[in-house]
Amino acid sequence: MNEPLQELIAIAGRHARGRRTRTAVPRVTIGRSEVPTPPLPELCQPTALFVLQGTKSVLIGDRTLRYSAGSCFVYAVETPATSQLIEASAAHPYMAIAFSLDIELIATLLIEHKPAAGGDDFVTYPADDELLDAWRRMLRLLDRPNEIPVLAPMLEREIAFRLLQGPQGAKLRQLARADGRLSQIRRATQWIRAHYNEPIDVTELAALAHMSNAAFHRHFKAATAMSPIQYQKQVRLLEARHLLIAQPGNAARVAFTVGYESASQFSREYARQFGLPPARDAARLLARSEAPALEID
Repeated sequence: MNEPLQELIAIAGRHARGRRTRTAVPRVTIGRSEVPTPPLPELCQPTALFVLQGTKSVLIGDRTLRYSAGSCFVYAVETPATSQLIEASAAHPYMAIAFSLDIELIATLLIEHKPAAGGDDFVTYPADDELLDAWRRMLRLLDRPNEIPVLAPMLEREIAFRLLQGPQGAKLRQLARADGRLSQIRRATQWIRAHYNEPIDVTELAALAHMSNAAFHRHFKAATAMSPIQYQKQVRLLEARHLLIAQPGNAARVAFTVGYESASQFSREYARQFGLPPARDAARLLARSEAPALEID
């Protein structure tokens, strides 16, 4: 293991508090776990995730990402996913840094720099020495909090620049440009999230994204690894799980609240997604004091 990565693990270990720690450095979160986990549904926000130690698997639609120590991935749009920590222990806990993307900053950088050519949108890649060093200098600020207001914005800019120059730089360009396909698809995903309990008209979503139906289907699947209908179903089920935790009781009421017309269909799809029928899954989560995750870590 190289020295920068070892230092990042040491710093993250000192400052991690529980499974997810929002640090004093804006946009930087530390994830940590001493135990492997079962598959856990979550909603990934636009984020760059960098795994420092341990192994993680993430299922997005029909694609699977696998992270090992030193690997990175950029989530460009809000995406329902199922993640699982595979390697984590008390001696070698899983640790990762999540860097929330500032779309306006990336758009500013595009004026000055051309990003690298794109690769596969659903493949993790090893962080290079320059990105590792930028992340190391960013995390060092946790030990020097008085320097955060001055140095964090400069290091955030550098990390965004390094990501633009990496294998998924073209994806960030598409996200930051108002006329980029990922920016257009993000308008559709935001609409679905805001109106998840309403019927969707794919033709209207395509118009919102300024695309033909065929182009919209193609680009939506490329960005999220699922169709718009599948995306909406994932969002509905995640929201239903939250409602069942917050308001235990009537699963049929929750089904209708999130947009299902059939309680039995809801129960079947919920059990397929989470492994148990709604009421039993909620009881399990409440007994374990667990809360379904909504952010990547």
